[in-house]
Amino acid sequence: MMIKPDGVRRKLIGETIKRIEEKGLTLEAMKLMVLGKEMAKEHYVQHKGKSFFNDLIDYVTSGPVVAMIVNGKNAISVVRKMMGATDPLKAELGTVRGDFALDISENIVHSSDSEESAKREISLFFGKKNR
Repeated sequence: MMIKPDGVRRKLIGETIKRIEEKGLTLEAMKLMVLGKEMAKEHYVQHKGKSFFNDLIDYVTSGPVVAMIVNGKNAISVVRKMMGATDPLKAELGTVRGDFALDISENIVHSSDSEESAKREISLFFGKKNR
């Protein structure tokens, strides 16, 4: 999972972590970093060729992000539900995006959509030893 530049800029790191921990999930690793363009392109490779790809890369490299490894029972599906729909206008109140995001292009957080994606993203952000 990742708190994106707007989430960092708006000081939502603590609130996001608090919600994860209160749910009973565990933070196994966390890293504050600025993504380079190549790492961002690798991270969002599934969107390559889409009309919003370049704007997405510019946005995610515009400031620091917080990359995290979150663990626990059904962690991937639980985190995705807690973060809310990608489009904040469709995200339920009580989710991170429903409570804090205003725009689909700056929507506070990213969370892996599958175990395969999570393994790839953990390897990218934390190295292969954390897979």
